[in-house]
Amino acid sequence: MNSLKSALRPRRLSRRRGHLLAGPSCRPLHTTPTRQDEPSTTHFGFKTVGTTDKEPMVQSVFSNVASKYDVMNDAMSLYTHRLWKDDFVSSLDPGRKGPLNCLDVAGGTGDIALRILDHAREKYADRETKVTMVDLNPEMLQEGRKRFKITMYHNTPQIDFHVANAQTLPEDIFPSNSADLYTIAFGIRNCTSIPEVLQSAYRVLKPGGVFACLEFSMPTNPLFRRVYDEYSFSIIPLLGTILASDRESYQYLVESIRKFPSQPEFAQMIRDAGFTTGEDKDGDGGAWRGLFGGIASIHSGVKVQ
Repeated sequence: MNSLKSALRPRRLSRRRGHLLAGPSCRPLHTTPTRQDEPSTTHFGFKTVGTTDKEPMVQSVFSNVASKYDVMNDAMSLYTHRLWKDDFVSSLDPGRKGPLNCLDVAGGTGDIALRILDHAREKYADRETKVTMVDLNPEMLQEGRKRFKITMYHNTPQIDFHVANAQTLPEDIFPSNSADLYTIAFGIRNCTSIPEVLQSAYRVLKPGGVFACLEFSMPTNPLFRRVYDEYSFSIIPLLGTILASDRESYQYLVESIRKFPSQPEFAQMIRDAGFTTGEDKDGDGGAWRGLFGGIASIHSGVKVQ
């Protein structure tokens, strides 16, 4: 997949059973589980916790790391996260088809939202595309506000901020069929219910709207994976101790990557939410594209109807 645009072209989409939904008539697009169907436990890193306990625990992690979040990202990834985010936004090519109404969920410190607005302005002279940044954590969102205060977008209609839960975006603020683009970068693995996040994304997107997710995954090469594991569990928590005085939070973040579904599993979850994706493979025409040997992946889907 040279870009997300090529992955989303209809001629590249698989219509084999198990790869794409045939449409709304096949089954309900949104299924809200009854209370008796809801699991009572989930994971918080490698720990098993109650489903109602995870959200405040994740809140605590990001409250602790908010002020050092960008510095730590640079240190942990040796600045490669910036290249991944550049690639992510460039592949979406915002502004190519005119101004967009974008929702950047788990938007945190604003690096995806700022890239979207800059790309649309610099490449297409677009000053009408709007990004609404959403984050569950007020401290993370405050870091995003501070970043935007020194940009040309501050106090303009192009950027807005809301504290909200990605699983239950309120209808009065985020109406159904209202967004052209929904992005979530390095955030969905921290949510208690990934299916509920995907269902919420499907609801707010317009027909033809794009869901795009940048998330950590696992390298496919066994030798590289071993090296990556050693670095992740030995170096990253140590960096958390040195740079942020917080080993525990970064230990959780490393563990959360290992608990996230594999690329094929996550692609199927996106389809189960109602989205059309590329074929069940990595690369051109696929449902995802691996970055840097599979350390991170770009996933995408389209709300066809």
